[in-house]
Amino acid sequence: MMTTISTRLAVLGSGPAGLTAAIYAARAGLSPIVIQGIQPGGQLTTTTDVENYPGFRDVIQGPWLMEEMQAQAEHVGTKMVWDHISSVDLSRRPFVLKGDNGTEYHADTLVIATGAQAKWLGLPSEEHMKGRGASACATCDGFFYRGKKVAVIGGGNTAVEEALYLTNHSHDVTLIHRRDSFRAEKILQDRLFANDKIKVIWDSEVVEFVGGGDPEALVGLDIRNRRTGGISRVDCDGAFVAIGHAPSTELFADQLELDEDGYIKVEVGTTKTNIPGVFACGDVMDKIYRQAVTAAGTGCMAALDAEKFLAAEEYQALAAE
Repeated sequence: MMTTISTRLAVLGSGPAGLTAAIYAARAGLSPIVIQGIQPGGQLTTTTDVENYPGFRDVIQGPWLMEEMQAQAEHVGTKMVWDHISSVDLSRRPFVLKGDNGTEYHADTLVIATGAQAKWLGLPSEEHMKGRGASACATCDGFFYRGKKVAVIGGGNTAVEEALYLTNHSHDVTLIHRRDSFRAEKILQDRLFANDKIKVIWDSEVVEFVGGGDPEALVGLDIRNRRTGGISRVDCDGAFVAIGHAPSTELFADQLELDEDGYIKVEVGTTKTNIPGVFACGDVMDKIYRQAVTAAGTGCMAALDAEKFLAAEEYQALAAE
C-alpha cells in the first residue's frame, strides 16, 4: 500500500543548503522533513579537506561536516527520509512529491536544495585522481596548491575566472582549451591575457590525468593537440576542470521558471520562486558563488521565507473567520 506523509515543510536535498533550511525550520516549529536524494550530504561528501568553512581553525573533512549538520538538524526536530523523488506536482497545495519507494509526500511548503553537479571530462584517470590533484573548484581547493604549478581546463567564464583566481596562489597557471578562442566575456579575457602568471594552450584536450609518487598524487596532464594529433605533457600538481555545472532541476523544468542555464529563478534578495510556497536555495539557484557557506546562507533564507509565508497564511485564515 502507498504510504502518505504530510508535512508543513519538505526539503529536497541534504547538502549545506537543505540541512541549514531544516535546522532553521525545525527551530521555528515547522517539523520539517528532509528527503535526502541519491547523494545524501551533497557534494561535500566527496570533498576531503575543507579549510574555508567558518568556525574551524583546522582543516576539517567534508563528510564529517555534513554528518554534524545532519545530526544538528535531527537534534532540533528534523525528520530525515531516505528516498529519491521521481515526480512532483506543484500545481496545487499541498504540493505532492512521489518517491521511488512508493511514498507520497504532501507538503504545505517546499524548499528545493537539489544542488548542481560539476561537469567532468569523464576520463577514468580523472575519476581516479579526484581528491589527489583533480578538482572542480579553484575557490575551494586552490589554497592547497600555493607555490605549485596548476592547470585549468575550459574556455568559458568559469575557466578564465578560476585561472585568474589561482594566480593568488600560484606563479604558474596553464589554461588548456580545446578551441582556438575563448567563450568568456571580453573583459575577463583582457585580464587573463594581461596576467604574466598565466599561459594558454590552444586547440588541445586532456586525455590522461597522470599520477605519481607515494602516496600517489597528480604530477601532470597528457594533452592531445586537436589539429596535429600530437601528445604532450603539462607538468602540474593540481588540475581544475572548469567546463560548467549542471543544476539538478529536471523535476521542475515544466513547473518552475528556470534561467537559460537551467537554474531556478528566484525573486531578487529572497529564495521565492514563481510558485507561492516553493523556495529554492543553494547551488540549484546560485551559479555564481557555489560555496558551502553561501549555500548554507540561502538555506537559512529559505526557511525564514517559508516560515513567514505560512505565518501570513495562518493570519489571513484567522482574520477571515
